[in-house]
Amino acid sequence: MAKQEANIETLVDTLSGLSVLDLSKLKKLLEEKWDVTAAAGAPVMMAAPAAGGDAEAAEEATDFQVILEEVPADKKIAAIKVVREVTGLGLKEAKELVEGAPKAVKDSAPKAEAEEIKKKFTDAGAKVALKGV
Repeated sequence: MAKQEANIETLVDTLSGLSVLDLSKLKKLLEEKWDVTAAAGAPVMMAAPAAGGDAEAAEEATDFQVILEEVPADKKIAAIKVVREVTGLGLKEAKELVEGAPKAVKDSAPKAEAEEIKKKFTDAGAKVALKGV
């Protein structure tokens, strides 16, 4: 039993090191292999902020998660183009990400890069949030 728990810990560590693109590929492969579909729009658990609250955490953060919150129907194509540019995802995956908003586009980016990504989405007509990590 202890060996099985150690294997699970190793698997969790390995999965934690994957990029968003690799996780997307893994999800697709598992869906095909097991003939299942992952629930779209499932909530993602996030770590609780420090005692000081979100504002203090955002000031102290050096890296930010870029979250695509909302895309108006008439701005989807522009948002898909930005997703593809930022993530390197294929057309289908980028479309799924945009249609599944709110979703994380980038899990961790330096402040300057995160601000640049946010500006690209804002210019495309999408609503984006930055969350300190």
